[in-house]
Amino acid sequence: MSRITVVGGTGYAGSLIVAEAAARGHEVTALSRSLPDDRVAGVTYVQGDAVDETALSAVVSGADVVVGALAPRGPLAGSFRDVYRTLARLADAEGAPLYVVGGFSSLRPAAGAPRFAEDLSHAPAEFRDEITAVAALVVDDLPATPKTLDWVFVSPAAKFGSFAPGEPLGEYRVGDDVAVHPEGGEISGADYALGVVDLIEKADHHRAHVNLAY
Repeated sequence: MSRITVVGGTGYAGSLIVAEAAARGHEVTALSRSLPDDRVAGVTYVQGDAVDETALSAVVSGADVVVGALAPRGPLAGSFRDVYRTLARLADAEGAPLYVVGGFSSLRPAAGAPRFAEDLSHAPAEFRDEITAVAALVVDDLPATPKTLDWVFVSPAAKFGSFAPGEPLGEYRVGDDVAVHPEGGEISGADYALGVVDLIEKADHHRAHVNLAY
């Protein structure tokens, strides 16, 4: 079993990944700004701010795998990419692969086509900065990290989030940076978490962008 640290471990995706990893017997640590009322048995919850390198370093130290499940809003609106650059550096120094919860708009509709995030004319204005920040991780920031860092950016289908938790089916499909469902598609939160932990355990994707959908 692995020692898995989830940064943003009480958010929507993060909490589901924490629960799935713990259910499989992994030793899980979750970092978040506030501690949850409902805790998963056996998980170590640490209160701290992701913008604080000392807090990040403390939970990354000793980890076999690091998962980033952060959103570029609220306190992270202006520092999201910087936080991930720090997290990538710390994971690299630890020799731990970094798995990042990505977004659908970072994907392409077809091989070689522009990413959805390159044309945001149809996206609500209030979400455009978030979409751009998340896409920048896989377009610019993660590829620029040292080759010693093993990273996997995991995009969900378009219909994914607390607004559409869906029913767990216990299945999913894996694609590369081309959307499994270019028209959007869906995946439940539980099955996205299932897929992420499967990716961690199989460890057969390296410095790669993948997507999970039904």
